[in-house]
Amino acid sequence: MAILLSLGTWQVRRLHWKEALIAEIEARRHADPLDVAGVEGVLRDGGDVDYRAARAVGRYLNDKERHFLATFAGQAGFYVYTPLALADGRYLFVNRGFVPYDLKEPATRPQGELEGEQSVSGLARARLLAKPGFMVPDNDEAKNIFYWKDLDRMAASVGLPADKVLPFFLDADTTAVPGGLPRGGVTQVDLPNSHLQYAITWYGLALALALVAAFAYVRRRN
Repeated sequence: MAILLSLGTWQVRRLHWKEALIAEIEARRHADPLDVAGVEGVLRDGGDVDYRAARAVGRYLNDKERHFLATFAGQAGFYVYTPLALADGRYLFVNRGFVPYDLKEPATRPQGELEGEQSVSGLARARLLAKPGFMVPDNDEAKNIFYWKDLDRMAASVGLPADKVLPFFLDADTTAVPGGLPRGGVTQVDLPNSHLQYAITWYGLALALALVAAFAYVRRRN
């Protein structure tokens, strides 16, 4: 009984935490966008930059695209991560969006290879500190196929100095580009929240246990 009640209470606490997190992420997404300096300031203060509305201005280094294996709208393909050269000499990796599997190579979609200074808006994304799990394959840098977003290796594989690469990503929004590819706005904000059901399950089991114990007690007394 104590274990079941404890598990139910733990899920209630998790429910409150998840609801607060979802509300916070929604607030970040719909806030006024931060520029690069603003995002860096959040990081310096120990804040979370994930899903914060952000913007940047720079020039795409199209010859240094990195490709992250992904699916989007039920289609297999890649997210195109391109370094954006900033005016101060640093670089920001931008997830420009999705391209189908057979359009991985830039030569197959030349219209989308934007030249000159570009203004990019979207959502900042935190970098990963390690591979998400042992089931995730190692990145294949020789074929330019990344299975997890290793920012350090993305930068090193195209010869960018680590100290010049900003420690976060920017997912571009749905602003269309010539030719329609890459297709932006691919950020998935889907935080499952089943804690209420779990809490009801554990409390329900506790109630059932109490009823069974009461029934057994009554039978013994009779």
